[in-house]
Amino acid sequence: MRKIKQNYMVAQDLKKFTTPVFPFTAIVGQEEMKLALQLNVIDPKIGGVMIMGDRGTGKSTTIRAIADLLPEIEIIKDDPFNSHKSDLDLMGNEVKLAIQKGEILETELIKIPMVDLPLGATEDRVCGTIDIEKALTEGIKAFEPGLLAKANRGLLYVDEVNLLDDHLVDILLDSAASGWNTVEREGISIRHPARFVLVGSGNPEEGELRPQLLDRFGMHAEIRTVKDPVLRVKVVEERTSFDQTPMLWIENYETQQQELRDRIVSAQKLLSSVELDYNFRIKISEVCSRLDVDGLRGDIVTNRAAKAHAAYYGRDKVTLDDIQKIITLCLRHRLRKDPLESIDSGDKVSKVFKEVFEIED
Repeated sequence: MRKIKQNYMVAQDLKKFTTPVFPFTAIVGQEEMKLALQLNVIDPKIGGVMIMGDRGTGKSTTIRAIADLLPEIEIIKDDPFNSHKSDLDLMGNEVKLAIQKGEILETELIKIPMVDLPLGATEDRVCGTIDIEKALTEGIKAFEPGLLAKANRGLLYVDEVNLLDDHLVDILLDSAASGWNTVEREGISIRHPARFVLVGSGNPEEGELRPQLLDRFGMHAEIRTVKDPVLRVKVVEERTSFDQTPMLWIENYETQQQELRDRIVSAQKLLSSVELDYNFRIKISEVCSRLDVDGLRGDIVTNRAAKAHAAYYGRDKVTLDDIQKIITLCLRHRLRKDPLESIDSGDKVSKVFKEVFEIED
């Protein structure tokens, strides 16, 4: 009996143990990527971010750092979908039924889920599976949750997304856009919440995503290797110092981390009251029209991102500066019609933006 108790305590301690993560506020440069990630965290409905850049530029480090930065969330204890205690859109069916019956459910605080999707993942591993045998013999909907269930209310990160099977990318983008995952097998259907920030990264040398898939990512950030020798030395020294004494390094940045955490939480609360002037909305759509952007996704994402940017700076009204900072991130990847074309660096978007908004260089 004592041995079982000891094993349980060891398991609980291991659950609490986390590998030290490089602080988000300690990352040098890569402002475009950091801004895109922060805005998606403030408003997940922006639709995720695709990060393209050279090898070894800190893509994975930055994505893990933003997940570690965010405050803990309250979930229903032992629920596979990280269900919210009161929001029906973030709640699994079992939790909904229990609440309708008037049951009191225990909750716990967990760190924001950060799910890594491996390149070799199958559809069943991603979406989850239904035990058909159990359904037929016992009449029970036995569902084995997949990675989408685990990612609910968190971040789903796909490294080298341009090498992932197009069919799986489509499933991820569908779930990210709708906030739900539906699994259907042999006439049995299961639906569960899957609201997460989808982050894809890749190296342009290994090929781009097809334009129709790329268009479904809300934002596209480009990162380049730092050229300035002084900055390069600073990055190397900071990383070496972190590897030697991670806990001390994390402690040194705790104040800055907490300030940014509070700022993001405040922006999330302010977001619903941020206003975007009608004239600005007209001009954003005019930019999209002049750039020959297909569909209306570009207009919608730019409006959302501008509001999130204003909220991040504590404003309840979108300014011209907010739009200028985010419009390239929202539109540059929507200009590519031919799969063989490369993505515009942002010069074309910037030029048209200045013409429409009548800004002189």
